[in-house]
Amino acid sequence: MPEIDVLDAIHSTRAQRYLKPDPIPEETLWELLDAAVRGPTGGNNQGWGWIVIRDPAIKREIAHVYEDRLKRAYGYERVSDEALGAARITRGGVLEGDTGIDARNRRGVIHLAEHFAEAPVIVAPVLTEAGLAEDTRHAGAGLGASIYGAVQNLMLAARAHGLGSVFTWRLEEGSGFNELLGLPEAARVMCLIPLGELARGSFTQPRRRPLAEVVHWDRWGERRERG
Repeated sequence: MPEIDVLDAIHSTRAQRYLKPDPIPEETLWELLDAAVRGPTGGNNQGWGWIVIRDPAIKREIAHVYEDRLKRAYGYERVSDEALGAARITRGGVLEGDTGIDARNRRGVIHLAEHFAEAPVIVAPVLTEAGLAEDTRHAGAGLGASIYGAVQNLMLAARAHGLGSVFTWRLEEGSGFNELLGLPEAARVMCLIPLGELARGSFTQPRRRPLAEVVHWDRWGERRERG
């Protein structure tokens, strides 16, 4: 296992959407998944499964669904980068000042959509009983608490191995993924994580708003400068 300081890993694990198609050794994948399952799970229930997708045909089927829905969500055909300019676009394709995604990041998102099947590995984290929730949409936060911490572990472990990753959202129940992946009826794919060596970009610290703007002390609105 490569050695990297945990804080260095946290500060440099950013969304990597430009990935090489080079294969990832199977032993490396086992190590990433072993790190993943050390993550939090409600009541230590571990009601999850992890599908490691390397089959080119399955990856192409996933990519077809993913590309179509993602391009529509980000207004790919409705708003050009030139028209977008310095503004941003929401997933609904509506320009809203400084919210949403900017042109540069949208180019990365679209690149991933168009090359999704080329990632050597796509990991699909699954909650085996997510479909039993009375209202899956409103139960999402509670459901996610039992797997998304483990997903972050997976991505941090990938960073330790010099591999890029990106968290992509779960798709609607009508995506056909259950049938494609042979999942039980009550199971749901909670996100998709493509993995691979970096084809572009680097492991640098992502830009974030200053801590003093987003951290509140004891009550909302009580802020202080970092010493």
